[in-house]
Amino acid sequence: MRKFMFFAALGLVLTALGSTGKAQTISGDYIETRSADVWTGPCVANGEVNLTGDQAILAWRINKGEWKGVPLAGLSVVAVVKASATLGDEFNNPYPAKAVMIVDEKACDEQQKALVEFAQSMAGELVKNVVRVEVAPIKVEVSGHDGHYGNTAVRAGKLAGIQTRSISGKDHLCGNEEVYYQPLAEMTHSMPAVAELDQFDGAGLGVSWTVHGKRSAFVGTFAR
Repeated sequence: MRKFMFFAALGLVLTALGSTGKAQTISGDYIETRSADVWTGPCVANGEVNLTGDQAILAWRINKGEWKGVPLAGLSVVAVVKASATLGDEFNNPYPAKAVMIVDEKACDEQQKALVEFAQSMAGELVKNVVRVEVAPIKVEVSGHDGHYGNTAVRAGKLAGIQTRSISGKDHLCGNEEVYYQPLAEMTHSMPAVAELDQFDGAGLGVSWTVHGKRSAFVGTFAR
């Protein structure tokens, strides 16, 4: 009986540690769009390099956990990015990049700071240079579970919006599609999707955009 209890407890510990061997203290949903197709064939991807793909929106909804002791469950943060080159292109340097952070209006000052630091930890140098921090109501909706989403939606006040749907047969343009670029932030599970809406209308980046119907999104989960 004692041996059974020991292995049961060990199983719980390993589950908490996850595949990285570190305790996972924060987890949730992640949605990303950018201005270049991520699920595509080389012909389309090569045609977009240096012409587009330097803009992106990254959104995290924290379902449970904390960041450096600050509880963040139920809060969201969005990063809007303008880079110096096509993101993911191995032949061009996208840095320096500029980022506008949008933090959840439900968060207190300490939580807002923690949300920015959390996003910077997840996306690294891409969101290192924050030129503006906005506070807005953020709503994130997903259908499905465990990262297997049919549709998602993000609305960050009047500043940014994302709507995605699953890839279907009608989205095959050349027949050689694959995941050409990887997600811009750390994920535990990811799947490409079609961005029915990719929109930013705010200050700080010197550009705004509204894009429809590109195969330029990732949806999934994160855990740290």
